[in-house]
Amino acid sequence: MKPILKTAVAALALASMGTLAGATELRLSHQWSSKDIRHQVAQIVADEVAAADVDLNIKIFGSKSLFKPREQYKPLSRGQLDMTVLPLSYAGGQQPAYNLTLMPGLVKNHDHAARLSNSPFMEALEAKMAEDDVMVLVHGYLAGGFAGKDKCITKPEDVKGLQTRAAGKSFEQMLAGADASIASMASSEIYNAMQTGVLQAANTSSSSFVSYRIYEQVSCYTPAGDVALWFMYQPLLMNKRTFEGLTEEQQAALLAASEKAEAYYLEEAKKQDAASTKVFAEAGVEIADMSAEDFEAWRSLAMETSYKKFVEEVEDGQALLDLALAVD
Repeated sequence: MKPILKTAVAALALASMGTLAGATELRLSHQWSSKDIRHQVAQIVADEVAAADVDLNIKIFGSKSLFKPREQYKPLSRGQLDMTVLPLSYAGGQQPAYNLTLMPGLVKNHDHAARLSNSPFMEALEAKMAEDDVMVLVHGYLAGGFAGKDKCITKPEDVKGLQTRAAGKSFEQMLAGADASIASMASSEIYNAMQTGVLQAANTSSSSFVSYRIYEQVSCYTPAGDVALWFMYQPLLMNKRTFEGLTEEQQAALLAASEKAEAYYLEEAKKQDAASTKVFAEAGVEIADMSAEDFEAWRSLAMETSYKKFVEEVEDGQALLDLALAVD
């Protein structure tokens, strides 16, 4: 390693585990605004740890102020970042198995998502994270829907020919199978893409639709309702070695704070869908509900595209898919 590079790495390590009035300071990065549920989850952990008085401070860098949305997993795994709230499928390039955490129709509802988070399926994913020196502090799934700039999106034929944003490889494969044109970008970039005409349709979480004010750019919104095609795993992650370097008291405080944040995450996630519908309706956006028949049409298309591709491309893909499907 070159001397300059060594110095830079050492400086990053010092900044990451620096001291402030004798307390260890951890840096937590995410892409959302302070009003977003994912920021609130991070804030609960930070506040609870501070209240525990174990000489541990968590400094939150929100609104992609520290790292770009899709560029957080690698510095986290290298110990250059301590913590992040991250849609795990963003790191599907590093670990293709993570693409299964944003698979169309795989999650039925929020309670089913919670069961997935405490299943052998998640244990298998956490084993892959451990290979990258990453661990989960807070599990959480968010539901989402579709928004159309000029029309409603409820069934596969509705996206034909539209420039569409999907979060994650699996949704992109499914939408391409419906003859949509795909534009890849973080959810924080949807607003500008809609505004400039780059996008005609998008899907993302209910929370992101609201926090990024997408209601200002669309004419129709299809929220997560009785059926939700879109569920995305978005945990609070931590560098494993950094966690192991904390004192026992600091680790205990961090785990207790994370347990409280996880309970909040689940309850608030359930409220996000209805809340987003209200916000869009009040903004004058048409609300379109996806029927059970629409859902099944999407899921059938996903099985022919996303599910099939995942099994073909990921070495242990079928085993992981079977573990997920085994969770009732």
